[in-house]
Amino acid sequence: MSSSSPAVAPDLVVVRDVSKTYGARKALDGVSVRVAAGEMVALIGPSGSGKSTLLRSITGLHPIDGGAGTIQVFGETVQKDGRLTGQIRAARARLGMIFQQFNLVGRLSLFSNVMLGALGRIPTAQGLFGLWPAADKAKAMAALHRVGVSDYAAQRANTLSGGQQQRGAIARAIVQGAQAILADEPVASLDPVSARKVMEILVELNRRDGLGVIVTLHQVDYAIRYCERVIALKAGKIVYDGPATGLDTRTLIDIYGPEFEDAFWEAKA
Repeated sequence: MSSSSPAVAPDLVVVRDVSKTYGARKALDGVSVRVAAGEMVALIGPSGSGKSTLLRSITGLHPIDGGAGTIQVFGETVQKDGRLTGQIRAARARLGMIFQQFNLVGRLSLFSNVMLGALGRIPTAQGLFGLWPAADKAKAMAALHRVGVSDYAAQRANTLSGGQQQRGAIARAIVQGAQAILADEPVASLDPVSARKVMEILVELNRRDGLGVIVTLHQVDYAIRYCERVIALKAGKIVYDGPATGLDTRTLIDIYGPEFEDAFWEAKA
């Protein structure tokens, strides 16, 4: 009598020996890292360290240098030898991407922006004319309620505060049915109160829904508070990869140098 072991979910991301060059500068220099499905990981480092370049390379927004480097998302190779593969479209459909500047259409209502997350499931023309299925409309309102901005559903996005817009962007990823969130400096344009709310929502999506989350942060205190694992980059190389609790003052000074004090948004205890 034979027994089969349960299937193991593929890693969220596997990056192997990836470099990215801009002119004479190496934004990424032989980076290798693995993020398991369901992890919540912060990418930190000083300005120009490569953290945003790494995140955008994972999503295919930045093609990597040619050579041996590869990037896999959900077990499928999305970049190889400096080129995007045919798997990148399917990978992006499973990734909710959150950006510093929200990426909402300002003249559309918040509700319409959130509904754009459903475009991958319905014909494009149907979406352009706003002929949304009732189930998707209900899902959008539920997502807006979950992130605390359902009262602003009918309001134009460009009339909302930054925090409200960013929560709308997260609601759009929920409607999309994203299996992971990749967030590039999602709180950099927000006040501390709004920033904490956004980070709390990401933590809830990770812990309650099991979504993997990779978030770049300039604020070290937020990385320590909200993420169990932290990956630090400096000059395009990974210089720390471990538990947030391991980021002592000496390590942070090694990472940030003269930017050390600026890396804390709120007063350091």
